[in-house]
Amino acid sequence: MQPIHAPSLYQINTRVWLTELSRALGKHATLDDIADAELDRMAGLGFDWVWLLSVWQTGPAARAISRANPQWGREFAETLPDLADEDIAGSGFAIQGYTVHRDLGGPEALARLRQRLQQRGLKLMLDFVPNHMAPDHPWVEEHPDFFVRGSEEDLAREPQNYRRVQTGNGPLVLAYGRDPYFDGWPDTLQLNYGNLAVQQAMIGELERIALQCDGVRCDMAMLILPEIFARTWGIAAPPFWPTATQRVRERMPGFCFMAEVYWDLEWELQKQGFDYTYDKRLYDRLRDRHARPVREHFLAGLDFQNKSARFLENHDEPRAAVTFPPEMHEAAAIVTFLSPGLRFFHQGQFEGRTKRISPHLVRAPVEPVDQRLARFYERLLTVLRQPALRDGCWQLLACDPAWDGNWTADSFLAFSWTGPDGTKWLVVVNYADHRSQCYLTMVWPDLAGRGWRLRDCMGTDLYERDGEELATRGLYLDMPAWGYHVFEIVQR
Repeated sequence: MQPIHAPSLYQINTRVWLTELSRALGKHATLDDIADAELDRMAGLGFDWVWLLSVWQTGPAARAISRANPQWGREFAETLPDLADEDIAGSGFAIQGYTVHRDLGGPEALARLRQRLQQRGLKLMLDFVPNHMAPDHPWVEEHPDFFVRGSEEDLAREPQNYRRVQTGNGPLVLAYGRDPYFDGWPDTLQLNYGNLAVQQAMIGELERIALQCDGVRCDMAMLILPEIFARTWGIAAPPFWPTATQRVRERMPGFCFMAEVYWDLEWELQKQGFDYTYDKRLYDRLRDRHARPVREHFLAGLDFQNKSARFLENHDEPRAAVTFPPEMHEAAAIVTFLSPGLRFFHQGQFEGRTKRISPHLVRAPVEPVDQRLARFYERLLTVLRQPALRDGCWQLLACDPAWDGNWTADSFLAFSWTGPDGTKWLVVVNYADHRSQCYLTMVWPDLAGRGWRLRDCMGTDLYERDGEELATRGLYLDMPAWGYHVFEIVQR
């Protein structure tokens, strides 16, 4: 079996975090005001990465658009019934410049925070938005040829995808940033990757970002793949990512790239240099409540799975506490975070928050903590710190019918983990809304001739089993709807 490394990442909405801290301190808080105790807590929970969302400088143009857009305004008011203009700072993805926002303390404050994270063994991830810039980015004046141009006819025919921009050289019609399936984002302008100067300039931005952090999460990374860009804009563009990732790593060896990616393009981006790619397909299959598609998803090679970023929520998805009923939520979390790849957690997930916070907002509503979920995630994070579950060998296990005609074995998902020192762990989930039974095929060759104790580290169950029976017939399981075990298996 092939050893793997499964790190954990914690995503934080930086602006919301500092708004809450400002209220607690009674003053405007910057990155320097984040307490060492909070960083100690994150390190103690076992995280390897902290992703700070929305640290870059945004400007008044995007902020004004965010405040004036009626559709967005309705969403903001649903999140914050007491919404005020100061709560809407503009999207953190409508970037005016890749320098740390002055309201957060600027580049110096980020450098000091990064040093404090490093002292605790934590790596820092920041955003990179390759597809577009804010409408008041300096390049609009300095390099208008960096953006996708349109005509007056385009503007008249598709006002949702183009706008007129006043520049020192006169008015221009420029395209909004977008993907091929939706209308444009009106607080952004689309970069033209058919222009090689744009690609070189964006590599330069990446190189500057790489001096300030240990990795980047690349927003909608598939949009600038040549085939997608051509389909969206009718413009031929050479590949960007292979050159960009190579150039950055020449200067910063070990720098990490994570791609937000959909449309079954994950493997393509892994081949183009990404360390991790979003695994939205697993999320969708878990949400759909059927075990077999989830199990089939885990038949992919470990070279792909080890580079998959697995999550139950992030800033783009609805909150997991809303999407998944409580029992199903716990079962889905066991599957998600005890599989190979990057374990990707989101601020508010552990507390059972229900309100998704738009990246345009800098304040979140006050919500009560879901104590059941909080206790569950406390146990789960403790389990995930076990060395065998971080740096062991993982294997998908077969589940056979407990008797002829019993179809419920199809409802099980089961993994084994074997630590470098031979420690044995078994993860099993009945991913169904009914009771299920099966015999679970075991993979360890040294089971026979010994007695074994199975202790559930996510609960209180303790079983003793004969190794001969485990080795020949397997482990019999009879589990309730959405039931799960994470067994540590030790010799009696």
